[in-house]
Parts: sequence; structure tokens; C-alpha cells
Amino acid sequence: MKLTSLTLSVVVIALITFGFNGFFQNKQDNMKYNTLTPEEEYVILHKGTEAPYTGEYTDNHANGIYVCKQCNALLYRSTDKFDSHCGWPGFDDEIEGAVIRKPDADGMRTEITCARCGGHLGHVFEGEGYTDKNIRHCVNSISLKFIPESDTASAGRAIFASGCFWGTEYYLQQAEGVISTTVGYTGGHVKNPTYSQVCSDTTGHAEAVEVIFDPEKISYEAVTKLFFETHDPAQVNRQGPDIGTQYRSEIFYLTDDQRQTAEKLKKILIEKGLKAATQITPAGEFYPAETYHQDYYQHKGTLPYCHRYIKRF
Repeated sequence: MKLTSLTLSVVVIALITFGFNGFFQNKQDNMKYNTLTPEEEYVILHKGTEAPYTGEYTDNHANGIYVCKQCNALLYRSTDKFDSHCGWPGFDDEIEGAVIRKPDADGMRTEITCARCGGHLGHVFEGEGYTDKNIRHCVNSISLKFIPESDTASAGRAIFASGCFWGTEYYLQQAEGVISTTVGYTGGHVKNPTYSQVCSDTTGHAEAVEVIFDPEKISYEAVTKLFFETHDPAQVNRQGPDIGTQYRSEIFYLTDDQRQTAEKLKKILIEKGLKAATQITPAGEFYPAETYHQDYYQHKGTLPYCHRYIKRF
């Protein structure tokens, strides 16, 4: 999910208290949802509507980000919120790919739901003239959780490449303590590359995954061990049936401590007899991939074809 108008710190703040619970669960259960109150269930699950001017965020003007009450997916930026004077929070834009529009059961309105979990948010209206974008997302406060920018929570960040980024993400995002994952491209020389460009094997970029994690729940070393245990680090410029430099095994370290950890773990594998070919290089700019690549296996409902878990440590 590309959040060009938000800094990484805001994304971290938004999600630091949330995470994916469970470790290597079945697909049907690998997305753990928050427990809802009866009032929240009425709106989010049964498409109810809270009474106007009663919601917690109707008049909220603080800077921050709004996430889904049920699954913690990023939904709206505070910079896109405006006073619509209709009794519910109004937004004239959503975070890219976060919201799904579909005809309402009443046959007249357009319902909006969370793209990740399908939870009911409200309705979207066009042509009212409230803002220059001429769009109003009318959202129930009870469907949202607001995370203020002033929060002081912190999180860790790591970037890995191990073949097709769909499979890499699938395993990393299930580890308890991992807050969010974003698939993308890094390590090459082309700015803002597209998937087709990277697949041409001419950009120098690897298919990679950016991981945001809570250091109090999972360490960088533990995340890196999981990286090594969910692909074959002995393969060079390929992973399974995928061949090309874009499918290489590589750790892009952000600090010297990360470099030392990565080198230590690689050395352990080599001493165990595994010819680990994983490259360990300084991180450069990370470019988020197109929306349809994000959370690929969660949406598709299948398992990775070139990644599997093998305990190595």
C-alpha cells in the first residue's frame, strides 16, 4: 500500500499497538481480527449506522491516521478529513487500495467497506461540492480507530528479498510482532520501477518486502531467522521456478547492527554446511509495488508455490 503523503513514522505510529497474531496458521485463520463489542458488530458486521453526531471522531481535528476497527488496516489520513456537517466523519479521499465500493442493498447508495476484512464503513457520495475532490466518504466513527501522530511509539524496519515477494511476504506477515508488510522493489538503478520493468531483469531491482515490527515482541534477529528459514538461501538469482536477478536472496540492512546480525546468521548456516549465497548490502530507496501485489496470498486464498518453512536454527 503506497502512502506517499505519510512518513514512515506515522505508519509505524498507526500500527505499533496492533499486529498479526499466530505463526504459520492455516490460510482461513491467518488474519486475526479484533474482538468487537455488540455495538461495533451491529455496524461493522451487520451494516448498521450509528446515530448522527454521536460518533467519537465526528469533530476530531487532530493529526494522525484512521485504521479499521476490526482488522487495523490503514484507511484514511487526517489530512483528507473535512467538516461535512452531516453528523458523521467525512473524508474526500482514502488511502490507495484501502476501501471497496459496491452498490448498497437499498439500490440507491454506494456502500464502502474495508478492502482487507470487508467490514462496513459507511457510504460514499459524489457531486455535493464540499471539497475540490467533490467526494464524501461518510464513515461511522465506530468502524474506525484513530491513531494520533503525537504518539511516541517506535518500531523496527527491515527489508528482505528472497524470490517472488508474494511468498516472502506470506510468511513474514504471519509472525507475531510483525506489524505490517509492504512488497516492492529495491536494490536497482531505476526510479519508481513498474512490475513489468523489474520482470525484464534490466533494472537491477529485487522483488523485496519491507517489514515493520514491534521490537518488544520480535527482534530483528528473529525476523531475519524467519527470512532464512522460508526460502532456499543457497540458490543464486532464482527461487524455485522463478529465475532472474530480481529473485535473488538479499538482506538490505539499515543499520550496522542489522548488518552484523545478518552476517552472523549467514555464517551460522555456512558452518552448518548450507552454501548460503544471500547478499548483505546497504539499503537504498524502497519502492512499493502496485496495489494488486500487496497481501497477494491473503486475497487469493492459496499457498506460496516457491516458499516453505524449514527450521534451520
